[in-house]
Amino acid sequence: MSDEIKNEEARTEDAADTAPEAAGEGEKKPGDKRERSGRMELYDWIQCFVGALVVGIVIFMFGIRVVNVKGHSMVPTLLNSDRIVTSDLFYTPKAGDIVVLQTDTYGPEPLVKRIIATAGQTVDIDFEKGVVYVDGAALDEPYVAAPTTTREDFQGPVTVPEGCLFLMGDNRNESTDSRRATIGMVDKRCVIGKVLFVILPAAGPDGSRDLGRLGSVYG
Repeated sequence: MSDEIKNEEARTEDAADTAPEAAGEGEKKPGDKRERSGRMELYDWIQCFVGALVVGIVIFMFGIRVVNVKGHSMVPTLLNSDRIVTSDLFYTPKAGDIVVLQTDTYGPEPLVKRIIATAGQTVDIDFEKGVVYVDGAALDEPYVAAPTTTREDFQGPVTVPEGCLFLMGDNRNESTDSRRATIGMVDKRCVIGKVLFVILPAAGPDGSRDLGRLGSVYG
């Protein structure tokens, strides 16, 4: 009888000894929570980094660039310090497009201009009336700041050579473009890309931005 009691006592003691340990296995310690939180935060950062890397690769593959406009030659369509998005993916220059280009004859700074005529087309300008003609037809240009009255070096009519473009700024009388001999007819290989839209309008004197100008530069 005494042996049985001793055995029961032993089993009771064993159970008492192991109970706290068994209960402890299911407890959530503060250190465990911090460790899991740290791992999740690291995982989120890795996801953000990989996502940004993928976006960067896609942008590079599709020839998309963000360009900062410098100067006033494209007013009112584009303002100084506007940020614009360009792309050269599958792009073939055509009249009416706004493009960013770089030409060694003018300097290292990229230029933003509008294509007036392409290869084989003839350009003439009536500086008294301020009207531009392409292949004898007057252009409808609601986007210009003022009629084209500044001649620069232009002596027309001129026919655009193969592989070249005739370009002008929308701010016709404050633009250095194909009317000037230092630029002239521009090789289309100098085109970096077509302007697609304004991604960030320039800030005004008070620091505010006209968000109504966000989006496409084509009416």
